[in-house]
Amino acid sequence: MADAYVQVTTTTDSRSEAAELAKSAVSERLAACAQLVGPVASTYWWEGEIEAAEEWMVVFKTTVDRFDELASLITEEHSYDTPEIIATPVVAGSMDYLAWVAEQTGPPEPEPEEV
Repeated sequence: MADAYVQVTTTTDSRSEAAELAKSAVSERLAACAQLVGPVASTYWWEGEIEAAEEWMVVFKTTVDRFDELASLITEEHSYDTPEIIATPVVAGSMDYLAWVAEQTGPPEPEPEEV
């Protein structure tokens, strides 16, 4: 595998926000695919208190090369002050699927020149 691949996760407080983050990332080719999972029950520390909330998880499939831009998009578009942004390395996978991820997140094909 020449490219390095990651799954990036974040959570939001609504399905609609999760869907918008997924659409933005895929539209910008920062992720080849984004999956919504939820609702999930989250328990966490926030501002000195234990909180519990129902959230939606978004799992983005991308390459290491696109991570920084994807993280920036999530940070800019997310409603949380400190959104979860975690990249987990993909250590193995279907070569066909991973090639598709690289193709979908790579630079766009140049437009053919008119003659």
